[in-house]
Amino acid sequence: MKITLIGGSGFVGTRLIDLLRQGNYELLNIDKRPSHFFPDITVIGDVRDKGKLTELLKGTDVVVLLAAEHRDDVSPFSLYYDVNVGGMQNTLAAMEANGVKRIVFTSSVAVYGLNKKNPNEEHPKDPFNHYGKSKWLAEMELEKWYRTHLDWNINILRPTVIFGERNRGNVYNLLCQISGGKFLMVGKGDNKKSMAYVGNIVAFIRFLIEHKITGYDAYNYIDKPDFSMNELVGHVSTVLDKHIPMTHFPYWLGMLGGYAFDLLAWVTRKKLMVSSVRVKKFCATTQFDASKVLATGFKAPFTLGEGLARTLEFEFIHPRTDEVTFKSE
Repeated sequence: MKITLIGGSGFVGTRLIDLLRQGNYELLNIDKRPSHFFPDITVIGDVRDKGKLTELLKGTDVVVLLAAEHRDDVSPFSLYYDVNVGGMQNTLAAMEANGVKRIVFTSSVAVYGLNKKNPNEEHPKDPFNHYGKSKWLAEMELEKWYRTHLDWNINILRPTVIFGERNRGNVYNLLCQISGGKFLMVGKGDNKKSMAYVGNIVAFIRFLIEHKITGYDAYNYIDKPDFSMNELVGHVSTVLDKHIPMTHFPYWLGMLGGYAFDLLAWVTRKKLMVSSVRVKKFCATTQFDASKVLATGFKAPFTLGEGLARTLEFEFIHPRTDEVTFKSE
């Protein structure tokens, strides 16, 4: 089986290639950036270039579409739609031109919006930002395509925030603040935060490739049970074996600070780690239903606590020195 990853030079793609290389697969990675670890199977290409995709998908059996614009601060906003929606349209056209009928697409729980009450896959979609809107529009392209391509196999994965070794996203920044003793808790800390360890995400993608080979389906992916912010701080304290002081600030004060950083970012034209959007996301309850994944029979290789412990060990207890990292949200 030949598996082609589009956008596989990043955080999830690198771990997925590493996992798939343990199986009997022919692998190709198409990405606009070189791969740090797998240059031998990587070809430079952009998901916005339909002609290039059509050329490179020859002989492919399964496409894993990972390419996306996903950061909070992408400018101009049109890039979300050019890459996430236009890229989907180009991928589907290139697949059809080459007779490829299987795709795994990584979408996001961002399609549900903020502060929804444990939504399952059928929950109404209400994305609140351009990233979530563009991911939902990309899913709609897949749904529309499937209506006239019923012999295709389409699997959509909607992960919550993904963390793990070498990732430089919001969870890493949070772990840095907690472990460094500079953590300010906005709100009471009782809000639950759904998370997913990268080792489990890639294992589930492999599961979809190997076991979900017909039909159209979408799956939320969350490592259960969810931690509250207070529980997360407690777990980090236990793994690092250190007392971590915690100061609580009311929500209104946190948002006021976020708006101040928005203004500062606008004045200085610099991207800052704190913003009103990030404060809002931090304080939101982000719990999602994962029963559909559990019903497939998939067994995650790591618990959420184990994934966090592996990440903390790699990043803070015995940090590596090669400086290869992946930036995300």
